[in-house]
Amino acid sequence: MTDLATTTPARTWQPPTGIAPRGTLVVLPGRGEHGLVYERLGRRLAVDGYVVHALDTTAGDSLEDVRAAAEAAIGPDATTPVVLVGSDTGALQALHLAAGGDPRLPLAGIIAAGTATTTAAPSGPADWDAELEARTACPTHRQKLTADADFERGQLSAPVPEHLLADARPALPALILHGAADAVTPLEQARTLAGRLPHATFGVLHAGLHDVLNDASHRTSAAHIVVWLERLRADENLRPILTLEPAPEA
Repeated sequence: MTDLATTTPARTWQPPTGIAPRGTLVVLPGRGEHGLVYERLGRRLAVDGYVVHALDTTAGDSLEDVRAAAEAAIGPDATTPVVLVGSDTGALQALHLAAGGDPRLPLAGIIAAGTATTTAAPSGPADWDAELEARTACPTHRQKLTADADFERGQLSAPVPEHLLADARPALPALILHGAADAVTPLEQARTLAGRLPHATFGVLHAGLHDVLNDASHRTSAAHIVVWLERLRADENLRPILTLEPAPEA
């Protein structure tokens, strides 16, 4: 078995000088992706004080290998809370690792974005243009993926590995983000997933596609992640820090 803890690099973004770290995030990419695909997200969350490690794991890696790679990335002195962020099959990996409760990976919560389907799905995008259309409406991200020699085209049509198909229900706080227009994983499947988890917050990105962390609404996704992380830091029950109320009538 390959030791992913030593062979899988982590792309890391640190808070700016003078900003004390507020937590640690480990990003697990989805089918065809690698860690650097999440550079924009990593830089944005780092500005808000979070250390972000994006791994180069793949959908076919064993859960033990992914756990070991995540543990190696955060090190023994990671700033808490430690949260797994997964997209597509990476979201399934995050759910399984959190459900396992392994003390070697002391997690406080997970974020699952555009979670890959675990049921029979129709054929995926037939060509590159169709895959881009299914993944993201963001022109900048489309250009980045098209020019990325390390990105594996066509993987969004690949079947989800069998070891990720079993039901996983972590008891940790979870933020489930999903695009309302996701043609890869139907919105109702994500809603069902959120309903099965005991401590889930469900966020729907209106008109959002499959890669909600890198879609046209990526700023909204990142901002909501920061709000959720701040609530997690303040209270494990995720009670709101701020509540919006209608302005009183004059």
